[in-house]
This record gives sequence, C-alpha cells and structure tokens, in this order.
Amino acid sequence: MSEFLHNTPDERKAMLKEILLRLHQGEQPETLKRQLSTLLHAIPYQEVVAVEEELIAHGLLSTDEIQLFCDHHSEILDGAIDVSGAKEVPAGHPIDTFRAENVALGEVVAEYYALAKEVKEQHCERPLSELLLSLRSIFNRLMDVDKHYLRKEYLLFPYLEQHGVTGPPVVMWGKHDEIRKLLKSAIAVLSGETSDMASLRAHIVETFDPAVEMLDSMITKEEMILFPMTLDLLSEAEWYHIYQETPEFGYCLYDPQTVWQADVEADDLHFQYESHDAIRLSTGAFSVAELEALLIHLPIDITFVDKDDKVRFYSHSPKRVFVRNRSIIGRDVRMCHPPESVHVVETILADFKSGRQNCAKFWIGNFRGRFIYIEYTAVRDPEGNYLGVVECSQDITELRQLEGSRTLLNYD
Repeated sequence: MSEFLHNTPDERKAMLKEILLRLHQGEQPETLKRQLSTLLHAIPYQEVVAVEEELIAHGLLSTDEIQLFCDHHSEILDGAIDVSGAKEVPAGHPIDTFRAENVALGEVVAEYYALAKEVKEQHCERPLSELLLSLRSIFNRLMDVDKHYLRKEYLLFPYLEQHGVTGPPVVMWGKHDEIRKLLKSAIAVLSGETSDMASLRAHIVETFDPAVEMLDSMITKEEMILFPMTLDLLSEAEWYHIYQETPEFGYCLYDPQTVWQADVEADDLHFQYESHDAIRLSTGAFSVAELEALLIHLPIDITFVDKDDKVRFYSHSPKRVFVRNRSIIGRDVRMCHPPESVHVVETILADFKSGRQNCAKFWIGNFRGRFIYIEYTAVRDPEGNYLGVVECSQDITELRQLEGSRTLLNYD
C-alpha cells in the first residue's frame, strides 16, 4: 500500500474510508488500529468527519451502522487524530464550558475506575454498604451529563445541520440515548438489593463498566472531533445564540464564573429568515402564510383581546368550538358575551389588569355532547405590563378518556 505513504488529504481519507468499511465487514479493531498507525501517523479531525459524512451520503453505511460501530471507530482512531490546528476559545465561551464539564465528568469517571478496581480485587476490605453508597454517589453525579447532552442536541446540532453536517449529530445523539439508558440501568441496580461482594462484582462487569466506558468514550469524541469541528464552522453570532440559550438547560457538574462577551454586531444576532414577509420573534420567524396555517391547525382555538378590551384576533379553525366571524374584530369583548355573563368578564378583566390574577379556568361538561375546556390568561410584557388577555378553548372529550401510555407511532 505504498500509494498511501505520501499522506495527502485524499489519500488519508481513502485509507480511513477503507479501514472503516473493513471494520464494518467484521475485521478486528486491534488489527485495523495497528495498520492505521503504520500508514497514517496523524489524521486531521476535519477529515474524520468528512469520511463519515461521505460514507453516509453515498449509501455505503447507514447512520445506524455507524452508530453501532461508533465505539470501535474511536478505538482504532485513538491517538491518530490531529487536533493541533483547533482554535482556542476565551473563558466563558460555550466550548470552554463544555470542556470544563468534561474535566469534571472525567474526575468522576476516574473515581469510578478506582473504586471498580478495588471491588474487583478479591481482598477488598471496605464494607459492602460503604461501596454501594459511593457507587450511588458516582452514578447520580454522572447522570448530570444529561444537561450536557441536551445542550449539544438542542443548541449545537441544529447549527451543524445548517452548515451541512448531518451524519455525526445523528450518530452522536443516538449514542447519547444509549448512555442515558445505561446510566439509568446502573442507578436502578443500585436502588435495589445487592446482597454480597460477588453480586456487586457481577453488576460492575455487566452494568456499571459499560455505562462508564461509553460515557468516557463520548468525552474523547467531543474533545477530538466535535469541538474542533464546530469551532471551524460556527460564526461568533451563532456561538452567542448558543451562549444565550445555555442557561435554559443548565450545567453539568460545573458552574461557569466568567461572562463571555461576544464580538458581534447587534444586527448579526437576528435569526436569518429568507422570506420577504418574515414575522420575526425572539425564538424564530414565520412567513405570514406559515403563521396563518399554523394558527388554523393548532388543536386549540385562540382569541386575543387587547389592553383596551377590544377583540384583535381569533384563529379560524374549521373545528372551532365556539363560532367566531370577522365582525367581532375591534368589538368590545363585553359585547361578545350574553348579558348574564358580562359580570364575569368584567371581573376577569379587572383582576388581570390589577395583577391580582393571571389565569381563569372554566369547563362545560355537556356542550352539544362534548366536554369543553376554556382558559383565560393575562398577557404581559417582560416588565409585567398588561397587554391583554388570550382565551384558549379546546374540546377535550377524547383526552379525558386516555389511559396508560402511547409511545409508538399509531395513527388514529
């Protein structure tokens, strides 16, 4: 294979692609790792990502297959990925926070490995109860990784997809779910009865080790591939969006102390939307047509009354509970109700405007044979100023009959 000795980008990618395909065809990771280290001394992280994307895009491997062999990929690439060109980040940057969380997770992983080694020794002297208590502490802390993964899934991956990187996020999300399941299984085992050291050793081999090893492997994947790649692709404005949304999900075993100030213009912080008639909101945008269709298809009816008690909007779903027509727009909401219920409307408006109340709920148990739920909610700006009231009505007849769970697709 002397054609690979020059190690040009195309040659490195071709060699790596061949080795990954052979791994999926059943060759042993140890053999392939030795071959990889002989032929390719260092592989830039960008090329690793490019190869996995090509394998998926060309139909050579499915995302499920890559996910299945993901840990073997890491095994044969261990020590061969070159991250020397990765960008540095300032304190407080989202990647700085991710990395600090990985350091904290790594410390707990090391604590687990030391404890597991102690338990596996035949002459472990610590009491079983003390060992179990330590393991419960370790796995409860490791479960905090869920926040770390959620930020990747809901903040980082969407931007990668916008930059055309789709395969690795799908594969990585699948591995997150595997890790979550393994950690929950470990916690479940530790919540039950473990009668002796032999049982504990069995749990370590069968349940605890796989969970920690997979989590540890994910840390390596992030540090070697994901973080350098995202720093190459995402703009400062995109990182700042991620930074602003991060507190909503929380942090993993780490509390950031530094405020990051991004070097971006105010205009760069708006979400991009191509429609000429875009309605921009703080969490996204719609075209007028999209917004109209969305409101029609909501499973609830909406009517909005402004701060001056005038009806400003209603959603015109074909399955509306209560009849509405355009003649009510601009009408005083008191005039839209029967005289005998106007006093209730007056009370709700007064209580909402004064701040005494924020929500009023009603239901009708037999409205043309249906069960109807109605909720009035005060609408306020971020400073708490009253802007109006939204009425939401919904036919919940079928909802009241639900029992158990439905987690599999089943069209009604």
